[in-house]
This record gives sequence, C-alpha cells and structure tokens, in this order.
Amino acid sequence: MNINLTGHHVDITEPLREYVNSKFDRLERHFDHVTDVHVVLGVEKLRHKAEATMHISGGTLFADAIEEDMYAAIDGLVDKLDRQVKKHKEKVTDHHRAEGSIKTQF
Repeated sequence: MNINLTGHHVDITEPLREYVNSKFDRLERHFDHVTDVHVVLGVEKLRHKAEATMHISGGTLFADAIEEDMYAAIDGLVDKLDRQVKKHKEKVTDHHRAEGSIKTQF
C-alpha cells in the first residue's frame, strides 16, 4: 500500500507520519487489495481536518473528519474508512453456497 501524505497549512512531522502509517496498517489487515491512499491533513483556525482518498480494487473510497486535535481527526478518519472497507468487502464476497453443497430432498 502506497500512502501519499500531504499537509495543508501544516508541517508533516515524523511522529505524525508514523501515526498515520500505523493507523492505515489496520485498514490493510482488513482488506489487502488497497493500491493507493492519498491523505491530506489541514488546519483552518481551530479545526483540524483529515481527509483521505483510498483507491482499492473495484472502486475508490473517500472520507474526512474534523476535530479539535489532529490525532483525533486521524482516528475518526480511519474509523470511517474502516467501516467503508468492511462494507465494500461484504459486497465483493460471494455469500452463496457452492453448488456441490446443496442438499436435495426426495
């Protein structure tokens, strides 16, 4: 998974970069078909905003979160993306029984 991290009116420090990478590793454990992630961290007055566009096999997911703290915004962002990834994975998964396992009654 390739993570592209950008700051909008924010300097991206190494601890912030490591925090984002560790949080997105959790998403990769749930769904390993993630190709590219673009994360934008920004500050507008007292609002810290984190937004991400995630390219996965079969589509693109987008989420954003606004909080008072940048780390809380990243946590909210990852939680939203996690829910979307789980929903996408459910749609992709075939829930039908295999044809050989159908029982016939006479």
